[in-house]
Amino acid sequence: MKRSIFLAALATLTSGAALAQSSVTIYGRLNVSAERQKDGDTTLNVLQNSSSRIGFKGTEDLGGGLKASFLIEHGFNPDTGAASGGAAGFWGRESWVGLEGAFGKVRLGNMGPTAAYFATADYISMHNHDTGTSSDAFYLYPGVVTNTIAYATPTIAGFSGEAQFGLKEASQTKNTFVLAANYDAGPLHLGAGYVSAPTGLATPPASDSAKEFGVRALYEMGAFTVGAYYINNKIDDGAGNSLKRNAIRLSGMYAMGASEFHANFGKASNFKANGTTVDDSGATQFTLGYNYNLSKRTKVYGFYTQVSNNDNAIYSVSNFGDKFSSLAVGVRHNF
Repeated sequence: MKRSIFLAALATLTSGAALAQSSVTIYGRLNVSAERQKDGDTTLNVLQNSSSRIGFKGTEDLGGGLKASFLIEHGFNPDTGAASGGAAGFWGRESWVGLEGAFGKVRLGNMGPTAAYFATADYISMHNHDTGTSSDAFYLYPGVVTNTIAYATPTIAGFSGEAQFGLKEASQTKNTFVLAANYDAGPLHLGAGYVSAPTGLATPPASDSAKEFGVRALYEMGAFTVGAYYINNKIDDGAGNSLKRNAIRLSGMYAMGASEFHANFGKASNFKANGTTVDDSGATQFTLGYNYNLSKRTKVYGFYTQVSNNDNAIYSVSNFGDKFSSLAVGVRHNF
């Protein structure tokens, strides 16, 4: 009798486990380079962290096609061990919980960069995943992604989309709205993004706002991959001043065995303030890079990047009109 009861209980437990299978994965990346950087007339030799991180992610199969999922991610500097990146707090890079099924996926929490960023600027940043000093100097990262409700559609005929709503709570003057769309058809990959958000100023007026619209294309041709984006930004400071600006970026990669050769070029136009062009407020950036993949998880790389500011521009530098450059060699390991 006792044996029958035990077997019945065991059968119940194992059937429940089959209905609610779960998994948790520890993952991360360490990405460090030794660099000689120049900011105007100042030269520094540094160990540069490029968005190193550690995270936990998991799913639970709830049955009937429904799954629960979560992700928490912490950024840190491998050269010092100090926290870095994202919002304040240990899990500041990203932290959310979600449910997904045939209807798509709903997430609640801190999403990291917006879905619009991943649909445009990040997608064509093939050299070092848009991190470190070779990252895109002209993407403005509008929008607050903490306290966010996000919905992602299922992929249908190559199309997918995501909408994000960031609650202003007590720290912002406005809510954040984000829309992103992606389309994949064999070698062709298209994307678009829209953001309407507060400017992110420390003490913004009540009517400030930042808006972004961008489109992206990437095409794979055997060993060659080419990509480009166009982004338009509009910033209203709440004091009657309106700033507008465009940015473009072109990127390319040639893969040969374990080697990858990278090049990209970006340009930020002059700003327009209340319809009047601000002369010499534009800038250009170029990067030449080489990656050697020791395995699927580990690579060594080198690059040279330079940001050239016009007299009234201050991208990546301390003083208007200066140049920034970096010559680097590094190691990236994913786990």
